[in-house]
Amino acid sequence: MMRKKSVSASKASLVLFLCQMISALEVPLDSKLLEELSQPPTITQQSPKDYIVDPRENIVIQCEAKGKPPPSFSWTRNGTHFDIDKDAQVTMKPNSGTLVINIMNGGKAEAYEGVYQCTARNERGAAISNNIVIRPSRSPLWTKEKLEPNQVREGDSLVLHCRPPVGLPPPIIFWMDNAFQRLPQSERVSQGLNGDLYFSNVQPEDTREDYICYARFNHTQTIQQKQPISVKVFSMDSLNDTIAANLSDTDIYGAKPVTERQPVLLTPTGSTSTKVELRGNVLLLECIAAGLPTPVIRWIKEGGELPANRTFFENFKKTLKIIDVSEADSGNYKCIARNILGSAHHVISVTVKAAPYWITAPRNLVLSPGEDGTLICRANGNPKPNISWLANGVPIAIAPEDPSRKVDGDTIIFSHVQERSSAVYQCNASNEYGYLLANAFVNVLAEPPRILTSANKLYQVISDSPALLDCAYFGSPKPEIEWFKGVKGSILRGNEYIFHDNGTLEIPVAQKDSTGTYTCVARNELGKIQNEVQLEVKDPTMIIKQPEYKVVQRYGHVSFECIIKHDSTLLPTVIWLKDNDELPDDERFLVGKDNLTIMNVTDRDDGTYTCIVNTTLDSVSASAVLTVVARPNPPFDLELTGQLERSVELSWIPGDENNSPITNFVIEYEDGLHEPGVWHYQTEVPGTQTTVQLKLSPYVNYSFRVIAVNEIGRSQPSEPSEQYLTKSANPDENPSNVQGIGSEPDNLVITWESLKGFQSNGPGLQYKVSWRQKDVDDEWTSVIVANVSKYIVSGTPTFVPYEIKVQALNDLGYAPEPSEVIGHSGEDLPMVAPGNVQVHVVNSTLAKVHWDPVPLKTVRGHLQGYKVYYWKVQSLSRRSRRHVEKKILTFRGNKTFGMLPGLEPYSSYKLNVRVVNGKGEGPASPDKVFKTPEGVPSSPSFLKITNPTLDSLTLEWGSPTHPNGVLTSYILKFQPINNTHELGPLVEIRIPANESSLILKNLNYSTRYKFYFNAQTSVGSGSQITEEAVTIMDEAGILRPAVGAGKGYSETLFATSPVMHTVRPTFYKVQPLYPRIRNVTTAAAETYANISWEYEGPDHANFYVEYGVAGSKEDWKKEIVNGSRSFFVLKGLTPGTAYKVRVGAEGLSGFRSSEDVFETGPAMASRQVDIATQGWFIGLMCAVALLILILLIVCFIRRNKGGKYPVKEKEDAHADPEIQPMKEDDGTFGEYSDAEDHKPLKKGSRTPSDRTVKKEDSDDSLVDYGEGVNGQFNEDGSFIGQYSGKKEKEPAEGNESSEAPSPVNAMNSFV
Repeated sequence: MMRKKSVSASKASLVLFLCQMISALEVPLDSKLLEELSQPPTITQQSPKDYIVDPRENIVIQCEAKGKPPPSFSWTRNGTHFDIDKDAQVTMKPNSGTLVINIMNGGKAEAYEGVYQCTARNERGAAISNNIVIRPSRSPLWTKEKLEPNQVREGDSLVLHCRPPVGLPPPIIFWMDNAFQRLPQSERVSQGLNGDLYFSNVQPEDTREDYICYARFNHTQTIQQKQPISVKVFSMDSLNDTIAANLSDTDIYGAKPVTERQPVLLTPTGSTSTKVELRGNVLLLECIAAGLPTPVIRWIKEGGELPANRTFFENFKKTLKIIDVSEADSGNYKCIARNILGSAHHVISVTVKAAPYWITAPRNLVLSPGEDGTLICRANGNPKPNISWLANGVPIAIAPEDPSRKVDGDTIIFSHVQERSSAVYQCNASNEYGYLLANAFVNVLAEPPRILTSANKLYQVISDSPALLDCAYFGSPKPEIEWFKGVKGSILRGNEYIFHDNGTLEIPVAQKDSTGTYTCVARNELGKIQNEVQLEVKDPTMIIKQPEYKVVQRYGHVSFECIIKHDSTLLPTVIWLKDNDELPDDERFLVGKDNLTIMNVTDRDDGTYTCIVNTTLDSVSASAVLTVVARPNPPFDLELTGQLERSVELSWIPGDENNSPITNFVIEYEDGLHEPGVWHYQTEVPGTQTTVQLKLSPYVNYSFRVIAVNEIGRSQPSEPSEQYLTKSANPDENPSNVQGIGSEPDNLVITWESLKGFQSNGPGLQYKVSWRQKDVDDEWTSVIVANVSKYIVSGTPTFVPYEIKVQALNDLGYAPEPSEVIGHSGEDLPMVAPGNVQVHVVNSTLAKVHWDPVPLKTVRGHLQGYKVYYWKVQSLSRRSRRHVEKKILTFRGNKTFGMLPGLEPYSSYKLNVRVVNGKGEGPASPDKVFKTPEGVPSSPSFLKITNPTLDSLTLEWGSPTHPNGVLTSYILKFQPINNTHELGPLVEIRIPANESSLILKNLNYSTRYKFYFNAQTSVGSGSQITEEAVTIMDEAGILRPAVGAGKGYSETLFATSPVMHTVRPTFYKVQPLYPRIRNVTTAAAETYANISWEYEGPDHANFYVEYGVAGSKEDWKKEIVNGSRSFFVLKGLTPGTAYKVRVGAEGLSGFRSSEDVFETGPAMASRQVDIATQGWFIGLMCAVALLILILLIVCFIRRNKGGKYPVKEKEDAHADPEIQPMKEDDGTFGEYSDAEDHKPLKKGSRTPSDRTVKKEDSDDSLVDYGEGVNGQFNEDGSFIGQYSGKKEKEPAEGNESSEAPSPVNAMNSFV
């Protein structure tokens, strides 16, 4: 009956435990919450259970705990209360339970040895520490002992015992010599786990007197030294000598020589032993054996395998080490010592025991009033530990009773707890190898709900990813959690949400519409609280242009793209990796905004490149492979096999293809006998083939090399193969390109192309040359020659066909019979001239000539054709003879007629015909005379227009250079052009052929005319020349320079019949001249500069001047020019500064002049001393003023006498109102200009001085003006050269007069 009750109680306990696991409260690790909640004490830090201290330093026994309210501390020593107030050497740290025992001020550490335990207590319970055993460390000295020297026979074993003093903790042992050098150890000599030094067999080199064992005590940082041990090893030879010296001849003596011995275990002794080790520790098993030769140790586990990954061998495999042992490592371990004479073994029975270890340690329990709970304490060990409970440090059996508590073995069950049920419980699990002590409190709390998550916390997630909204809470009883969306939203339910026990709301797939405010509500029977959090759903980061697979040649460059798209509120960072590692630290790698570029690519750059894009919310990546290709490496290991007279097999090993498959191999050969150092193409094979059968020629010393080819290119040639010399043989072929051509009329030159060295097939290469006359029954004539490719046969008839053949031979015989070729002996000049030469004149420039062919026999060679020689005898129009220049036309083959082009009209010609062969030309036929008819004339040689007046112009011209007949008349056409570029009516005048000038009258004043002029013969009109001229406004001005292309014409002109011109019909539009601005000049002063220019183009242009500091990148400054002036003054410039300037015109396609550079004058240096008040300066100024006054009076007197400057006289002659002194204040010049101004012509005043037009000029284009004189014009039209101080070059031709233009003339000007 009692057993059934016990089973029922166990079942009930299990059910309660499972229920409690569901309902027990978890206290969040929130610092603010923990400060506010009442909590029983918890030990947070304590000293180790076995605490060995340094006796020379203060003893610190740690005990730290936390709780609410803060706990108080007390100690027991050896099971009784330790009153620290009664011991002046002991203090407790403030707000702590840590004890400090003052040893350094007179205390003795040994006096404080014992078992200490700390208790931390507050109103809710008491927690206790482990039993802390305090022991001071000890490092005793070695006891004095008398050590006898060790005398050992060579080959015997030896053990040097250390036997260190017993210390706390045990010392570390090592062996050294007097020089503090570690003694060398090996398979033969090694130190055991107990510190002894073992010799499996001694050798003579082991003899020494300073084997010293050292013990190092780490706690006290001291080293103790044993007295040196002496070892002397006797060899058998020396031992025999000693014995022989001490025994008589009759004694029987003689020690045995060193003998080999089978292994014997020095440690452990016997055949078996036992070892106990605790779970989790390191198991060390040792076997050291004696023997000669030195035994080798091997370890096995009987009935099993040594544990993998935890087994290690140390001390030359004499020590087996197994870490972190467990009960499964129990068993028999056998060590086997073996040498060539046998073996010895020892079995160690290992038992693994276990101090207690936790299976389930008790955990703190937070309950609400009326709730149930359990504390579980489960531990294991070997032997199985005993479980005991304590309440607030007191055994539970004698602790105050609690009706809500029931102990059931390793479990305490709590039912309907109240706040007074709070306590700290200790679980003690112990066996013979140790104990475990754990504190776990039961804290009964009644707390309203609290939300620990920060208010209005912002969560950001990526679209289509989970969103986790925290609602960390606490309350007792445990609150219920509900979630709402929006301020007045309904409670969240359904499969689209996941509600976690810790209050977290999970949205498995967040969308853009999931963005918003979410409210978490926590409630229990003591109250309710809520908190709002914000959720933002962002667009995902995407790589819209991923890096792509690239193939690049070595030393090229490559670029990977990584173009991304991301949410505008997120800041992405792009990282590039190579083979999942950082990019090499190399300046060749250039990382751009959305790409990675690698310059000068090498083989090391081959690999996978990854673009990783990170934001604070997501990360994406894309990878691409870079393959670096290059020409293949050369093949190697060439081998020749299967050598035959005419073939051999070549094999090779391909080199690295460098990521581009080898497509084919090229095989080349070298003939070391005939052409050493020259490589020739032999053959090629596919890239999959590494052997080839090669055809060979006789008498060649072959070497071969192989070149690999891929898509990138050809590899370097391989190393040459071994040489292979083929045997000699008859030649296989004869010379090629055999020819027979005579160089003289009585010889035949036979030539051929010699065989190459390898074609000779053997030594002694020669040629057999044979010939005979064709179609004549003659025998072959032959000669044998060597080292030549030509043979001359003399005494042959002229131009006779011969049959020729050339055969190769060497020391072994002849080549096959050669084929025959036909050649001819030498040619001679033709014997006769062509007959019946006839000429037919086609037109004035073309004639056709006929002749009869000569007989072929008289050609005496290969007929190449006929040559026609023709030349002009005289012109029929001029009757003048000149140097005869013969022209030649060649007509190939057997042609009997030909055309003679390019003849001059109205001329007398002669011609003859000759036959031509390979030797040269034959005799000429009799000269044949023929004449060409008239043609149209060339254009007149020149046209000049001079003497312009108000209503007349004078025209002069020259006759055509080539009249091509008898001139009959001249045709003159002209028409006016108004200022809008419209053409007026065309007037035509016929002029007799004997005239050379004409005066046109009754023209309109200040009007431009265009003239068209040509000559005529009876055949028709020739090409025309054109010219333009302008009548002047009045006759008061000085004559203008003549205009035209010709220069220096100064004949006296005479008038012919005047031509009236009074009609003004409708005008027609013509294309204006292309506008331009040229000859920009500057005259600079200190702070200003005069700019002038020449303009050619339509009227009414609006000019502007742009300027800036030379060499500066600043924008141009712009100044507008008033009116249509061709000059401007720039003011406000910086002294001593270089400026750039250019002139432009608005409204004319924005054209402007080229740039000009000028420099302003230097600034005047200022004096630092004010000299205006100096007496000497005042006197000097008065003297200067008086001198100036005298000069002015003299100038006034000279002026009244009528003296004028030359320029003034010229200007007074002009009635043009424009030529007036200009005001200084408006930026223009006065009456007398500075010689350095160099102002060019104003617009409309640049008519050239010569109107002659050359015949090569276009008939309908305007001539280029302004080239007739070398001087310059001022802005008012006056010639600067007249009064400039600067010396001007003398003009080559033309006159130097200038004329002031009228306003109307200027308006009608085209230039």
